[in-house]
Amino acid sequence: MRTQRMAVSVLAVLATLTLAACGTDPGTGAGSGESGDGSGTVRTGPPVTGVHWTVSSLTVDGKKTAAPAGAHVEIGSDGKATGSLGCNRFTAEAAVDGDKVTVGPGTTTEMACDEDVQAFEKAMGRAFSGELRAAVAGRGDAKTLTLTTGAGDSIALTSEPPAPLAGTAWKVTGLVSGSVAASLPAGTENKAHLTFGKDGSVEGNLGCNSFHGKATVSGSTLTFGPLASTRKMCPGPEMDLERALRGVLEGRTTYEIEHRSLSIEAESGKGLHASAPAARG
Repeated sequence: MRTQRMAVSVLAVLATLTLAACGTDPGTGAGSGESGDGSGTVRTGPPVTGVHWTVSSLTVDGKKTAAPAGAHVEIGSDGKATGSLGCNRFTAEAAVDGDKVTVGPGTTTEMACDEDVQAFEKAMGRAFSGELRAAVAGRGDAKTLTLTTGAGDSIALTSEPPAPLAGTAWKVTGLVSGSVAASLPAGTENKAHLTFGKDGSVEGNLGCNSFHGKATVSGSTLTFGPLASTRKMCPGPEMDLERALRGVLEGRTTYEIEHRSLSIEAESGKGLHASAPAARG
């Protein structure tokens, strides 16, 4: 898949955020855990590395916008950050000094996305430039991270545990056709969902009718048997969604889970994106 250079990588920021949990200047004691003021106070950077951060919202010029489903950032100890803006994936680098994050260049995929998602990604790119301040609150799997620009714009993120394939109520959030991702038909949001059982079963709703069937898991492959469903007639958009999902949930497919996001792709190139509900503390 082609990638393009980003002057300022949105999630690069987040990425490096976590990369530097501690400073590296021995003169100030930041790298050794000392405050540098002679008091012996332990000084560490925001605990952002090694955490899967789900992007919750972006606030620019006082206007808050919810993030697309699946938007997230993961920071590794190798100085690289990877994740998704909700449609396109990214890889980036950034420099962290205490609670200051300086965003550098990165790369992103070029998948065609819904206009609203593209607008969100562009806004994230503008917000994640220059120096950012990082603040973490909470503990365990209930932490929140806030990144703030010098102008006062901010990005809100939360930490959540990973979701297993079986037993999770996966909510369908988007459709895919080859390299093109699209939002669900208008008015069908929050209607389609599926749950896999440990016994090889699958059940849920296709947007109009409820269904059940078999889904055999083998490595990264999901093989669906014939689906049995109710036979209600619904408004056009709901039936359109149902037909699209039936075209995905049949025969041999491949699947991938990225923390709390699920992607399923049929051999035809048709696919879906789904997300797990927010974890409850």
